[in-house]
Amino acid sequence: MKANVTKKTLSEGLGLLERVIPSRSSNPLLTTLKVEASEAGLTLSGTNLEIDLSCFVPAEVQQPMDFVIPAHLFAQIVRNLGGELVELEITGNELAVRSGGSDFKLQTGDLSAYPPLSFPEHADVSLNAEELSRAFSSVRYAASNEAFQAVFRGIKLEHRPEGARVVASDGYRVAIRDFPADGAGRNLIIPARSVDELIRVLKDGEARFTYGDGLLSVTTDRVRMNLKLLDGDFPDYERVIPKDIKLQVTLPATALKEAVNRVAVLADKNANNRVEFLVSEGKLRLAAEGDYGRAQDTLDVTQGGVEPAMSLAFNARHVLDALGPIEGEAELLFSGSTSPAIFRASGGGGYMAVMVTLRV
Repeated sequence: MKANVTKKTLSEGLGLLERVIPSRSSNPLLTTLKVEASEAGLTLSGTNLEIDLSCFVPAEVQQPMDFVIPAHLFAQIVRNLGGELVELEITGNELAVRSGGSDFKLQTGDLSAYPPLSFPEHADVSLNAEELSRAFSSVRYAASNEAFQAVFRGIKLEHRPEGARVVASDGYRVAIRDFPADGAGRNLIIPARSVDELIRVLKDGEARFTYGDGLLSVTTDRVRMNLKLLDGDFPDYERVIPKDIKLQVTLPATALKEAVNRVAVLADKNANNRVEFLVSEGKLRLAAEGDYGRAQDTLDVTQGGVEPAMSLAFNARHVLDALGPIEGEAELLFSGSTSPAIFRASGGGGYMAVMVTLRV
C-alpha cells in the first residue's frame, strides 16, 4: 500500500481520533488506530468503548489495504513532519512515514484482533449540524461533573412539535436552547463528554441520526460516530422555570459580564462566589465582599415590572456561564429574591438560563 496525503488533512483527522482513543489502556488494542485505505482515500477509526469514531481523509492511494497503527505515536509523528505532503507505505509489518527529508518506520498491529466497528447506513432523522453544535455549545457548561446522579452528567436532546431542544442541569441551574428541526426524533440523554466530541466534529451540512438500543449513531459527510447513551429520567426542569415575573431588567450582556468579573475578584470563594444584585430606579448595583475587602459596581439598566426594587444574590461563576452564549442585550427576569431567575437574550434566540438564587 502506498498513499500520498497532505499533512494538514491527515493531522486534522488524527486530531479528532486522538481525543477519543485512550493513550493508555489495559487493552493495548484500544490505543491503536485502524486505517482502511481505498482508492478514494483513508478511513481512520478508533474507539474507547464509549465512543466509536470514524473519519475520512482524502488521499491518493495505490494497492489499498487495511492496517492498525499506534494512534498517538502516529499522530505525534505526523504533526512534527516538516513537509506539506506525507507519503505512507506498508512493507510487511512496517509502515513508512515520509515527508521532506524525514523517514519514520512504525510497527503495525494485529489487524485480525482489532475490535469490529460498524456504523449504520440508514438515518432515522436529520438535523442541521451547525445549529445542533451551537445548541450543544450553549448549554454544555451547565452539565454536572459530579457523580451523584448520572443523568446530570448528560445533556438531554428533545424533539418537540415546534423544533428541537437541548437541556443541561447540575441541580443548581438549567441551560436550555431551542433550535429549528424537522422530523420525529427520540428524546435521549447524551453523556456530556460525548457531546464535547460532537461539538468538535459538527461543522456544517446535516447530522444524520440513527437510533439503536442504548446507542446513538451520528453521521456527517466526513465523520461517523457511535455514542453510548445514559439511562434514566431527566428531571422535570420546566417546573423550576418561573412564570410569575415581577421585575425585568435589560442591559448590554458584555457590560454585565465585565462588571461581574470586576466585583467577583473580592467575592468570598468559600461562600459560593457570592455577588449581590440590587435593582432600583433604573440602576443595577453589584456588590461582593470577602476576607480582603468589598467591591461595588453600578450599571444603568432598562427596568420594568410591578416591583420597584429587588435584591438577589448569585454565584458569580454561574452568572458568567449563563451570560456566555448571550450577545447584544441581555434580559434578566426576576420573580422574587428567593426564586429562580431567568437570563436570556433580549429579543429571543432560543437560549435561556435558569439559576437558583443564594440566600440574601
